[in-house]
Amino acid sequence: MSARVHARRVAVDHVLHLLIDHPKGNILSLEVMQQLRAALAEARDDRSLRCVLLQGAGGHFSFGASVEEHRRDQAPAMLQGFHALIRDIADFPVPVVAVVEGRCLGGAFEVLLACHFVLATPNVQIGCPEIRLGVFPPVLAALGPLRLGMALTERLMLTGDTVGRDVLERCGLVSGLLPEAAGEDITTAATTWYTHSLGNLSAFALRQTVLAARSHPLWRQSLGEALDAVERQYVEQVVTSHDGNEGIEAFLARRSPLWTDA
Repeated sequence: MSARVHARRVAVDHVLHLLIDHPKGNILSLEVMQQLRAALAEARDDRSLRCVLLQGAGGHFSFGASVEEHRRDQAPAMLQGFHALIRDIADFPVPVVAVVEGRCLGGAFEVLLACHFVLATPNVQIGCPEIRLGVFPPVLAALGPLRLGMALTERLMLTGDTVGRDVLERCGLVSGLLPEAAGEDITTAATTWYTHSLGNLSAFALRQTVLAARSHPLWRQSLGEALDAVERQYVEQVVTSHDGNEGIEAFLARRSPLWTDA
């Protein structure tokens, strides 16, 4: 297994920097998901850790989950692995900060919903185009109403629209603004944000506060029963449908889908 996720410590080892480096587009394949989960698991019990920075290489955060792995024979395992990653991020004991530039689509956008903070550059383009492939985004369905509000969640799910940073600022998802820069400059800007916002805080206090902040019953239900229910709907109804498979195959073949509405 080649390394698609590069882990290093920055800010006097108090910050874990995870860089997704999977050209082209930093696709969140099952392999990438497993490497992210492994890096988080290795750092989870480090009591001096104060923050995780999650970033994509090459000018984009990620184009989303692998479309190939949405095929009928792979989709159940892909969803199970992806939702395990979402829960790992959502339940991580210190803040996980998404450092977002360029495109952040589909499953990558759903990853943002599990993070504690989102830092964004002016050029971000964020959306969930799944409906155009004949499917839907389960994590957005489960977590979107809490993180974005119901109106924006339904707009994104039902239209596949892409929105910019201003929309996410207004709904409160974006916690900090980053300059339009490149490569290591973005990492430096994100590390500076950490230093000013979290760097002087107790790692113990951060862990306790994260635990308290995410103990709300609606949050726990969204990650539990709600996510389980939409995953089950996806596997039992979408994966077995004509249109749910036709949209994926049409995208991969670069042709227009032939919908049967079933």
